[in-house]
Amino acid sequence: MDQIFENTATAFALKSDSELERAYFLFKMISNEPLVKLGSVITNFAFKANLPVESLIRATVFDHFCGGVNERDCLPVVDRMWEKGVCSVLDYSVEGKEEEDPFDTATEIILTILDFVKEKEAIPFAVFKPTGFGRFALYQKISEKKTLTSDEKAEWQRVVNRFDKVCKKAHDLEVSLLIDGEESWMQDAADNLAEDMMRKYNKKKRIVFNTLQTYRWDRLPYLKELKKRAEEEGFFVGMKVVRGAYMEKENERAKENGYPSPICKSKAETDDNFNDTIAYMIDNLETLSIFAGTHNEESCYNLMELMQQKGIIKNYEHIWFGQLYGMSDHISYNLAANGYNVAKYLPFGPVRDVMPYLIRRADENTSVAGQTSRELTLLKKERKRRKM
Repeated sequence: MDQIFENTATAFALKSDSELERAYFLFKMISNEPLVKLGSVITNFAFKANLPVESLIRATVFDHFCGGVNERDCLPVVDRMWEKGVCSVLDYSVEGKEEEDPFDTATEIILTILDFVKEKEAIPFAVFKPTGFGRFALYQKISEKKTLTSDEKAEWQRVVNRFDKVCKKAHDLEVSLLIDGEESWMQDAADNLAEDMMRKYNKKKRIVFNTLQTYRWDRLPYLKELKKRAEEEGFFVGMKVVRGAYMEKENERAKENGYPSPICKSKAETDDNFNDTIAYMIDNLETLSIFAGTHNEESCYNLMELMQQKGIIKNYEHIWFGQLYGMSDHISYNLAANGYNVAKYLPFGPVRDVMPYLIRRADENTSVAGQTSRELTLLKKERKRRKM
């Protein structure tokens, strides 16, 4: 298969010269780990001290990695990407809010986004995090099969109701809905709830998608069991397949608590697990739908080759590729230019509230070996092509 991801003219067609320079500057900064840590500390301090840094952040890191401060603000970005065949997934990325009832607030925001998504062909998915709708500790208690108090039972019923309200609306509007994955020690409760929603709302269409984090060695066996239940009971399974985002935290907790780590022993094992999961799903598309969330070029080529071998058309409705906005444009735009279904996760929210997300994104870029240097190499190549 041609090395399509090398085409920087396609990858950066939407970037003006000044936006290309900003991207180059940002990734050079991100490649320096001590600088990222220092930047995080300074940013947190500036916000706490009410220093006027919002406009600076908005003009640099925020506008590179985020679509805007609200869903309407994202529209110009959504429309520009859509011109190049790249769809958007609006991702309300506010973390750790302290309103009286942040879960109801988050639910209302997702319901509003679903209406918004319905209007736009360019936005085929909505998304939410389980802990946006309920307390982490409650998911954990249920995952550990501990007995709930009567208050906790009532609280859990409210979580179930929030899931149901959002999934029902997605079903009624015929909009697909991604449920993000989180830490393993709370994930069983979220998985069971997502499965209940699939059982209820995926009878005719693939509406509800859960997430499989394939750096966990137990996820493919879990998927096989889920697929068996789906076929017996007559519902479809949508899955976003990713490597995972909580590796250090997972390994540390396993060590502290003396249980075997749920994480694969090596990067190579994780890669194999991701590819084996995709291969299994490709063989079972009559029941399963794939949203391959990956910045790994080999994984993308692998999926493209499997599709070719099986004679599956490039824009087959049940196979999607996904990347984060502001990253891996060489993958997203070249896939779209070659006719594949591609969606970018487009985070949004007030600048101040989205900062924890942005800091985590910068941290992840410094820790993923090769990610930042690859971005820099391609940006350099495009600057050279443009004679900048």
